[in-house]
Amino acid sequence: MHAPISAKKQEARIAALQAEVESLQKELGENKDAEAITKKHIKLLHCYNEAKDATQLLIGKLATLKETTVRQIHDELDLRDSD
Repeated sequence: MHAPISAKKQEARIAALQAEVESLQKELGENKDAEAITKKHIKLLHCYNEAKDATQLLIGKLATLKETTVRQIHDELDLRDSD
């Protein structure tokens, strides 16, 4: 069972959270919609992942044509694991 939180601590916590929200809103920018920014970011991530998947498919086909491994193609193209 949780220990009860005093009303003063609860009010202080609420005030701290409201201050944090205001600070983050200022950092984000006035009149900016965080949800719209998040949706755009997710859309861009999907595009990136599709491009990366297509690239990996082509690298796999190149490795097959060259009768080598995908790892060797990555090394030849100087691709890092983080790419």
